[in-house]
Amino acid sequence: MPATHALSLRHTIVRMSSALLAFERLALMGLMYLLTGLILVNVVTRYSHFPIYWIDESAVYCVVWLTFIGASAMTRLRLDFAVTMLTERLSPQHQKIAKVISTGLVVVFGVALIITCVLWMDPVGLARAGFDGRKLAAETFNFLYTEHTQTLNWPTWVLYLTLPIFAVSMTIHGLANLLEDLELVPRTAPKGFQLSELDGVN
Repeated sequence: MPATHALSLRHTIVRMSSALLAFERLALMGLMYLLTGLILVNVVTRYSHFPIYWIDESAVYCVVWLTFIGASAMTRLRLDFAVTMLTERLSPQHQKIAKVISTGLVVVFGVALIITCVLWMDPVGLARAGFDGRKLAAETFNFLYTEHTQTLNWPTWVLYLTLPIFAVSMTIHGLANLLEDLELVPRTAPKGFQLSELDGVN
């Protein structure tokens, strides 16, 4: 029975990763369209001498979200950067071990980033303060929930949510990759992405 639960958990992680990757693909396409539209509007309005002052900041935050969502998707697609000067000289068995270690470090980094985001955003402290950002800032000097962006005047914590989202998604993708590298689940081809046969030890 425990073996059945373990197998079910493994497949659940892989399915979560696949569903997350499909959502990230849609999000990336949407953000790319949005970024292109913002830049085109910015060019036209500047050329017409009627610039919209908040578009520059919107484009910057759009690029930030694109970067983190894209980095998460690249983790699952195994397109993250790899330095193979050492590993390419190893035997196939040692390359497999190196890949497992590397993927495991991705998971460790993701978990560490989740912990860092929890400490930084302090949801427990915010709840104790009655979800009052000013009260939390007075008690802990954490001004995250009192700051606003310069031109959009949006709460900065909303835009910073990309960090914990990235941490969680990268951890899920890293776990799915690790299960595949350990050959505990069969390797699944990502849907909606056209990849080359190149696959570095990353």
